[in-house]
Amino acid sequence: MRRPWVQRGESAISLTHIIFGINVAVFLAMAYGSSSIMDFPAAELVRFGGNVGALTISGEWWRLLTNVFVHGGVIHIAFNMWCLWNLGQLCESLYGRWTYACIYLICGVGASLASAGWHPYVPSVGASGAIFGLAGALLAAFKLGEFSVPRAALSGTLRSLGAFVVYNLIFGFAIPGIDNAAHIGGLITGLIVGALIALIAPQQEQAPRRAGIFLVMILTLAGFAMQVAHHYNVPLRLGRTPFSRSDN
Repeated sequence: MRRPWVQRGESAISLTHIIFGINVAVFLAMAYGSSSIMDFPAAELVRFGGNVGALTISGEWWRLLTNVFVHGGVIHIAFNMWCLWNLGQLCESLYGRWTYACIYLICGVGASLASAGWHPYVPSVGASGAIFGLAGALLAAFKLGEFSVPRAALSGTLRSLGAFVVYNLIFGFAIPGIDNAAHIGGLITGLIVGALIALIAPQQEQAPRRAGIFLVMILTLAGFAMQVAHHYNVPLRLGRTPFSRSDN
């Protein structure tokens, strides 16, 4: 039986390795010249692209994506990269590189939008929202039978994914400072995109259908962003806000 979760050697360097490397490179850039790597100050997080809803919604929309590669300290990045290393490689081997990349980035943006809408004045950083999205996509795919694998072979993976989601959500609610809004936003985005792929384009050869799914997801997230801006009575625009320079 072909095992879809086993890498088949397309390249020695996977996309997960590249994403991992980008996160580490950004962390090292932040650590250079910083007095401590345990907990970076909020101004430094914002300077490197952290997601602050008040800035993001006011026109700095790139923060929805850049914050996914920024982390608040060494413990934060260590935990997130450990999760990415495991879930990322599984997801990449199942979906293929370009689909995996789209899922990761779209879920990261979904997580960032949820965070910006829920607490617009609190800086939010980290890959955990996108990682929750990977977990959601895999849960939806396995539940809907996207991959031709016997149920018994997937039971352990499903239990691990479920435990990962439940444990981290409880952990996030119990400890202050953890952005559970981003976790939930990423998870819901992942569940939706994973279900759509499983139902409409389960095969990697169905690239046009998958591209259509991603386009619909991007348009949906854009609509949600407009709703968030409308909720906070902020006019839609693209560019740096007048007060962002004082925060940096």
